[in-house]
Amino acid sequence: MPQVLLPSRPDPLLQSKESVVLAAPHSKHRFEFPVARSSFNSLRFWKALLCSLVGGLCCSFSGTNVAAQETEISESSYFRSQTAEDQAQDRNASAQQNTSAGSKQDGGSFVIAPLPISSPAFGSGIVPVLAYIFPLSRSDKTSPSSVVSAAGLVTDNGTRAFALAGQLYFDENTYRATAAFARGNLNYNLYGLGAGTSQTQLPLNQAGQAVFAEFLRRLGWKFFLGPRFIWGSSLITLRPTDLGSTPLPPDVGIHTALTAIGFRLQRDTRSNRFYPTSGTLLDFTSDFFSQGIGSKYSFQSYKFTFNSYWILAKQQVLAYNGFACLTGGQPPFYGNCIYGTNSELRGYVAGCYLDRYIVATQLEYRLALPKRFGVVAFGGLGGVIPGGKQPFRTKNFLPSGGGGARFELSKKYHVNLRADFAQGKDSHTWSVGVGEAF
Repeated sequence: MPQVLLPSRPDPLLQSKESVVLAAPHSKHRFEFPVARSSFNSLRFWKALLCSLVGGLCCSFSGTNVAAQETEISESSYFRSQTAEDQAQDRNASAQQNTSAGSKQDGGSFVIAPLPISSPAFGSGIVPVLAYIFPLSRSDKTSPSSVVSAAGLVTDNGTRAFALAGQLYFDENTYRATAAFARGNLNYNLYGLGAGTSQTQLPLNQAGQAVFAEFLRRLGWKFFLGPRFIWGSSLITLRPTDLGSTPLPPDVGIHTALTAIGFRLQRDTRSNRFYPTSGTLLDFTSDFFSQGIGSKYSFQSYKFTFNSYWILAKQQVLAYNGFACLTGGQPPFYGNCIYGTNSELRGYVAGCYLDRYIVATQLEYRLALPKRFGVVAFGGLGGVIPGGKQPFRTKNFLPSGGGGARFELSKKYHVNLRADFAQGKDSHTWSVGVGEAF
């Protein structure tokens, strides 16, 4: 679900030996600027903008897709092999998801959420989110509701960006199509080794865009499978400023393009896509970035998510989330698994911990209160793993815990506005978003 992290302190840096090399095209001049792995990575922003601002309602690259409970339809002997009991349970779950206050949905519902943002990277501003949840066909009583949404980003340091996304369910929930586009012009500072604004820094501007598309087909036994495509391109330049004695090249230009094709396999039995109270979600994605299809880097990214939900008592739900990420090949540092993104786990500024492998698991208790309000409490444990001959060590455990408040934006679909505070091992964060964390 979309969220905006509000870091509790300036973006921390990892003590990395990596460098950013700025070179003018067709020039012999080079400027090597040693940097640590910043908690904000601009090249990852286009992907994050798609899924974190609007993609939470429409799509997610991380495997937390909001695809809803689907109903099996007898089309062939392959599907008819399911028992009558399974089919009845499937239809009941689909009816529950498309029903509000005991009546079936017969129209759409708007969700409007102006989300505040305060970040050392971007400055202070607002992220307006607008979404429309609706049945694609009123005669189709099986498919979950479709979603189209838009979001923007406006801050006091001149940053401007927007994103558009949509996820459609059709043909009696046989097909699911997702598409998203983001474009923006970002201003931020890239810090060198060390921490704090007293260190040497580069004031950068990045303009770019990103596209995501996915098409899934139902296979049977509630499984969906289909291809996906990711493309992004951006140009980084140095903003005019007085850097004192810091050496600069006569011209600066770094162009980065990432292109990937992959697939998603998903099985979803949740009772409600926006506020699950029962059922499970199993999601696996793989993305293959290759220079042969126009990507600057060649590497592979795999992500696995498993969620489960239980009703404890009236208005009380216990939710579980397990997540694993693996990166192969030769990725750029921002192409590795990044701890703290997509609520894996809250309490960590994204980018403080990143490596070839990540594992994370968490529990969340949810209590719905009168007058559309609610509260949650959560805790989890995870870690990053270097891979190769470097095994995972207990000292690398990264625990997290916290709580938050909820306000119901849409009574019809039970879509909540979320505000969470979380404490990690060495940092804490505030996050504001639309929908549950998982």
